[in-house]
This record gives sequence, C-alpha cells and structure tokens, in this order.
Amino acid sequence: MGLFSKLKLDVPWGHIAAKAWGSQQGPPVLCLHGWLDNANSFDRLIPLLPKHFHYVAVDFGGHGLSSHYGPGLPYYQQNFVSEVRRVAAALKWDQFSLMGHSFGGLVGGMFSCVFPEMVDKLILLEATPFAVDSNEMENLLTYKRRAIEHTLLVEASKKPSSVVSWEEMLWRFLQNNSHVSEESGELLLQRGTTPVAGGLVLNRDRRMSWPEHSSDYISKELFVHSIKKLRARVLLVKASHGYYNVRRENADREHLHFVLGMLKSVLKERFQFVEVPGNHYVHMNQPQHVAGVISAFLQSKDRVPDQL
Repeated sequence: MGLFSKLKLDVPWGHIAAKAWGSQQGPPVLCLHGWLDNANSFDRLIPLLPKHFHYVAVDFGGHGLSSHYGPGLPYYQQNFVSEVRRVAAALKWDQFSLMGHSFGGLVGGMFSCVFPEMVDKLILLEATPFAVDSNEMENLLTYKRRAIEHTLLVEASKKPSSVVSWEEMLWRFLQNNSHVSEESGELLLQRGTTPVAGGLVLNRDRRMSWPEHSSDYISKELFVHSIKKLRARVLLVKASHGYYNVRRENADREHLHFVLGMLKSVLKERFQFVEVPGNHYVHMNQPQHVAGVISAFLQSKDRVPDQL
C-alpha cells in the first residue's frame, strides 16, 4: 500500500502533520504513536493491514513534523486528546477507529471515553486505555511538580539543541530505546530529525521529558466509571516481552491484571485480549506478529484468537 498523501492540518498554534494510506472513501482509522515517537511508527505495520481502509497517522504536537506548543503551554495528556478531536474535525470524520501504541493508547482510550459516539473500534498496542496504578498515587504531585520545574528550566535555558551526525544520533537513540531495532530507529529518526549545518537536530520539543509528567493517572474507581462510557469494541495487544514484563514488574503486572479484569467484566464480548511474541515495539520490529490480529479485528465482528 503506497503513501496516499502527506497532510498538514491547521491548529491555533501552527499545524499537526500526518501521513495517510488508502482511499479516502474507506473506513477511517486514526493511528496514534507513542511518547517521543512520530507517525513513522506505523510505516511497517499499515502496509500489512486491509487495503480498503483509510489510515491516517499523526504526529502529536511537539513531535515529528508537527508544530511545538507555544511558550508556556504544557504537554498534558488532555491536550493530546484535544488534538485528536481537532484532527477528526479537520478530516470531517464523525466516527472512526483508533489505534494507539503506548502513550498513544492512553490518549486514544481517554478520547474514546470522552467522545464515545465517535469511536467504533479501539486498538491498544502495548497500552491500556488509562494509566491506573495505585502505587503511583503518592507520586502524582511530585510528577506534576517535576513537569513544571523541567519546563521552566528548559524555557530559561539558552543552550541550543545538540547537533550530531546521523551515526551518533542513531547510536544515542538506540541506547536510550532498548526495545527499538536499528531499522525501526532509523524510521523514527527520519521523521524525528532535521538536517542542519554540521549534522542533525531532534525535532521534538525539549520541554517534553518523561511520559509520567504528562500522563493522567486515575483511580481504580474512576477507571471503572470511565470504561462504562465506552461504546467501542476494544482490542488490547500485549507483547510477551513488552512494557509490562520489563518496567516496575510487580506494580505493572498488578495494574495490567486489574485493567484486563475490569475490561472483560464491563465490556464482555466487546473486549478482546491477545498476547503476541515480541517487545514493546513489536508493531515496528515484527509487524507481522500483530498485523493478522489487527486485520481480523478491523474487518470482523467475530472474536479473534486469544493466543497466536
């Protein structure tokens, strides 16, 4: 499936950049990338999906080729949810499917509960629809404080962005992203960097640091209340060696167990869970591991296999 078009959608602070595959007459699917990634996150997966859908992958504000937020404006999860609504309005989509990886899944999950009538299918790749972790509750104020202080420090800093060679940029990127293969890292950096004199600079806004500074952690009670608003059918794809098997293992497993249990209890036959071999970036590193289950989910109302 060839690239259909490159999009540039106007927003009050500039533009949201996106790329699209397939016919505009096909059922729409909006694709949301992970924290500090960009729309190239879906370059290897979408060509393996059904050809008659219309796929649009966006760069969140401050990521990829999209405009940075204006001075003083924070990068909070709800702002990214608002971006999804703006994109839908610009594309004149009344209803569509959402596919989100990692932080993109959190954004997609919140959007699907805030605007339930607009989302028919929600695909969560190594993501849950909300960040629910009771062990983090004591840290929430600390996260918020650090986010504000980090933003102020970056804004006060006159230090220019680092200019490095392609080789060093890729090496640094892979060192900081152990789940990303070299080929996937090259894809993300193609859209995530800009050539300048002497090398490359990263496109992303330096005010962004850690996703927990932007994520909206919610209580278990609010999680249950929120997912009861969902009208969408939900597919959650977990990698066997993904986020929940690597980071803060015990806390994350408890979190995932609660989320899966409540999604099954509340959504019943509208919820499907599949585990595939791979790591947190399986949709980029081994897209064939997830393409089949996503294709079946997009095309059919029947259940997909619980295991591959």
